[in-house]
Amino acid sequence: MTNNWTDIKNANVILIMGGNPAEAHPVGFKWVIEAKTHNNAKVIVVDPRFNRSAAVADIYAPLRAGSDAAFLMGVVNYLLEHNQVQHEYVKAYTNAALIVSEGYGFQDGLFSGYDETSRQYDKSGWHYELDASGNARRDDTLSHPRCVWNLLKAHASRYTPKLVSRICGTATEDFLTICQQLATTCVPDRTASVLYALGWTHHSNGSQIIRAAAMVQLLLGNIGMMGGGINALRGHSNVQGYTDLGLLSQSLPGYLTLPSEKQTTLENYLEQTTPAMLLPGQVNYWKNTASFFVSLMKSFYGDKAQKENSWGFDWLPKWDKGYDCLTQAEMMVQGKLNGYLIQGFNPLAAFPDKNKAFRAFSTLKYMVVIDPLSTETSNFWQNHGEFNDVDPKTIQTEVFRLPSSCFAEEDGSIANSSRCLQWHWTAASPPGEALHDGEILGNIFLRLRELYRQEGGVAAEPLLAMNWDYTNPWSPSPEEVARESNGKALADIVDENGRLVLKKGQQLSSFSQLRDDGTTACACWIYSGSWTEAGNQMARRDNADPSGLGAINDWAWAWPLNRRILYNRASADTQGKAWDPQRKLIEWNGRRWEGLDIPDYPVTTPPDQNVGPFIMLPDGMGHLFALDKLSDGPFPEHYEPLESPTGTNPLHPAVVYSPVARLFKRDAAALGKAERFPYVATTYSITELFRHWTKHARLNAIAQPEQFVEIGAELAEAKGIKAGETVKVSSQRGFIKAKAVVTKRLQRLVIDGRQVDTIGIPCHWGFEGTAKKGFLANTLTPSVGDANSQTPEYKAFLVNVEKI
Repeated sequence: MTNNWTDIKNANVILIMGGNPAEAHPVGFKWVIEAKTHNNAKVIVVDPRFNRSAAVADIYAPLRAGSDAAFLMGVVNYLLEHNQVQHEYVKAYTNAALIVSEGYGFQDGLFSGYDETSRQYDKSGWHYELDASGNARRDDTLSHPRCVWNLLKAHASRYTPKLVSRICGTATEDFLTICQQLATTCVPDRTASVLYALGWTHHSNGSQIIRAAAMVQLLLGNIGMMGGGINALRGHSNVQGYTDLGLLSQSLPGYLTLPSEKQTTLENYLEQTTPAMLLPGQVNYWKNTASFFVSLMKSFYGDKAQKENSWGFDWLPKWDKGYDCLTQAEMMVQGKLNGYLIQGFNPLAAFPDKNKAFRAFSTLKYMVVIDPLSTETSNFWQNHGEFNDVDPKTIQTEVFRLPSSCFAEEDGSIANSSRCLQWHWTAASPPGEALHDGEILGNIFLRLRELYRQEGGVAAEPLLAMNWDYTNPWSPSPEEVARESNGKALADIVDENGRLVLKKGQQLSSFSQLRDDGTTACACWIYSGSWTEAGNQMARRDNADPSGLGAINDWAWAWPLNRRILYNRASADTQGKAWDPQRKLIEWNGRRWEGLDIPDYPVTTPPDQNVGPFIMLPDGMGHLFALDKLSDGPFPEHYEPLESPTGTNPLHPAVVYSPVARLFKRDAAALGKAERFPYVATTYSITELFRHWTKHARLNAIAQPEQFVEIGAELAEAKGIKAGETVKVSSQRGFIKAKAVVTKRLQRLVIDGRQVDTIGIPCHWGFEGTAKKGFLANTLTPSVGDANSQTPEYKAFLVNVEKI
């Protein structure tokens, strides 16, 4: 979230697309109702299904699953064509005026630099044209043919309302109504908030869908504003923390990147990962990468990390590719991965193509499952009849189950959608033999390290060098880990004037205190300030809101630096005055920036210095053109899902699908065609069950005991299916059986001249738990992913349905 949950109430328009917060985030959805009730906000829902959020919306429009990028680029085109743009904001705060290199091009569905053999882009041409000083050239008149503004207008011009309707199935008049509502927020005193969730991320072009929404908000001047922003609604209570702490295969804590195998020295790594400034005088805060990284290494390796050994750089693993879930399953099937440690995860139910996941797990030598519940993954080798029809004798994988505590049985912090770290306290002790996760991991680590000390082994040095100085090393306390994430001074820290900032041993109060000389240690730089010398800031519980605008800044703590709205400098004009005096977030008082929020900006830098509000970017600008950061293009483009109901792309028939989507040869052979599987399927969650957890709870199992799928009334009539009858839904990968819920919530759409029906598939049931046994929904989903995040395409694939 660029903003936060409570701030949603400040919006004038709310676009819910790629999510269903009334169903999946029912507590947070109260702020949508607040906006609607007390701010007269218009709520818009665009979704393949008329869902619980749509039931309270002012405007609902259906669209085909997998066509979101076309819809949003259609909105971009509408705003540009009808001049519904906040021009002063766009010119001052986005890269609209910057000139793109002659090496950039786009033709017939392909951006410049595409290599068909590797299925990858050479992105070197996706950059600015630079002057002799290395700064990006600009044209403030926006007349240069290669300035971002004109390139965007040309790129978006193809997404006419007629084409959007042809691709998405949305009625043209509905699409135009939504465009008109969003366009009302291009003025300084109105804002729109965009809410999305897995319905955008679970696509082979999910990153570009979200990029398109960000571009809409930049054109409208809604980023950095109260009631604005791009707001990702996290599905689990700690998904935000998962990414914050670097648990993705190519990440380090604080969104630092893990070195690649080509970055063989610290100097080379820092040179390639620290962005060069692209406009003079900009903050470019990632210029401090060295301070973040060295402090992280001191946290990892303590006194063993010294300047002479490059702070332990050689001890870090170096990646050759992303080890996402698609790659993991493929490596297992190929016999290249033979051990698997799983903590708080149920991959048999979460990997795409459950049957491939089962084959992959069956090749392992061992699997370790750390979980408070009995999961389908831990029992994948058991026969559960048609729900998991296997012969255990054929599976050689040795499975170790280590029962752990659940969140209510331990102290700790949860980082929610709002980037808000909230401390919680133990409500009960874990039952039986269950241990806290920290104790389990502490025991594994110390025993492994002792084995390496006694027996040696390949690459033992990183394990032996690891800093592990907890009071009880066998069971590190959450409080110690939290203080370690915040960071501390390893020596007296002084500022540029020689004044003492921190004494040795004191907790940091800000990441600005981090140093690259080994005098600070910090396990996650963005968490600096969460546990200071004043104590645990995450444990604060003051819900006072003097402004009435939801600025509840003393409730817990939000990263970075307790800032609640990112890029909030953009909430004021170029002279430093709030765009909207009634919702004044921060403002220049003649000496410094002050207001309801912590300024996301150098606090004493006057507005006449023209420092851009997007301080983490090397040009200080919001990016309408994304440079070389995305693997599939600097502008969003509609590509069909890998399983398309039409098999054509009206924009460019020769390039139907994303040319760089993550797809292994084995999985390409398992893709279905519309001739056999004519219906679009999409997965989603329901309120009564939370993923695969609460089906273990009796009350939840009573509320939703039996697996079902949703089928549109028109399709049900054509197939002779009545409500409550059992149906078989099949894809190229396998089949599931479930009760049919016949509903008008799923409309038949006309896509490129063809009638297309949608099947809705909740994703909660399995063969473990208190609820009736069911089939894993990911039995049906294809093993294909986004080129940037490698997130699988769970939300748009092809199936057939038949009555049993």
